[in-house]
Amino acid sequence: MSLYERVSDLPLTVESVAYDRLERETAKFTRATTVVSLAGEGEVGRGEDVTYDADLHPIPDRFDLTGEYTVDSFSAALADLDLFPDADPDAHFRHYRRWAFESAALDLALRQADTHLGERLDRSYDPVRFVASPPLGDPPSADAVRRWRERDPDLEFKLDADDGWTDDLVADLAGAGVRVVDFKALYEDADVAGSADPDLYRRVVEAFPDAVLEDPAWTAATAAALDPASDRVSWDYPVTGVESVRDLPFEPDWLNVKPSRFGSVESLLDTVEFCEDLGIEMYGGGQFELDVGRRQLHLLAALFYPDSPNDVAPSAYNDPDPPADLPGSPLSIGDVRGFR
Repeated sequence: MSLYERVSDLPLTVESVAYDRLERETAKFTRATTVVSLAGEGEVGRGEDVTYDADLHPIPDRFDLTGEYTVDSFSAALADLDLFPDADPDAHFRHYRRWAFESAALDLALRQADTHLGERLDRSYDPVRFVASPPLGDPPSADAVRRWRERDPDLEFKLDADDGWTDDLVADLAGAGVRVVDFKALYEDADVAGSADPDLYRRVVEAFPDAVLEDPAWTAATAAALDPASDRVSWDYPVTGVESVRDLPFEPDWLNVKPSRFGSVESLLDTVEFCEDLGIEMYGGGQFELDVGRRQLHLLAALFYPDSPNDVAPSAYNDPDPPADLPGSPLSIGDVRGFR
């Protein structure tokens, strides 16, 4: 029985739907999300829409989702809905919104069955190792990493590399617990897109011999630069399901799993199972979730890739002025019910 088959036939009753818009300042930008709450039989299931355009929050209250379903039939009903009736957003946003409803439905179905995801999948929740991903400033410097290491000498990092990474900066960061370097070269948004410079790739490969190398541009020049470290190359932005993994330039050894990118529970679980079957290492990634979405990332990491460099630090790590009493890595998973 596949992972998805273990949850697909769970029944759920939806009696009402509610939406709550959240907003919070982060160290990088003002983040808005919407929590979707599906209620029925005295239980509430929750998910979080991480669409990045703040003007698209909250979700329009126009969808009649009340009724009797299974997890699978609810997913089929969502597939027939236009969840952005007043906009024509980026395709990724459609996945993000669908994931909010699908994760809420999974949470509700598990709660109505008085069980939780780990029990249904016959897996345990292990403590989750996580990394922090602070912005390095403009121009970039190692100051943020130094400040975090002063607070927690064992904290590790996922850092975004760009053309501002000088030789001196790379030298400052070497040996500072950098576990993942994200080139962000595949993003189409100019405000997010990173570097495609093969010389930078070579410096990073040499300076961080154990780091995972995420989302590089893949050209003849960059492939040559990355060749000595091809077993550390990882992908994030293109990964939305099993077929997207098959379409990568080569079979990877690593993948960043961001549940919201997959849209559906089925696509997520099928991809996780595909990676496990092929021996592809996974680590969790986040989307600046503000609420239940972040905790769901922790549960998935605890079930499938707890020892990886998961970019799922508790949300307070992204605050402009993080509190003093932050939980450290690894993150213990407490009592679980449903999907949170």
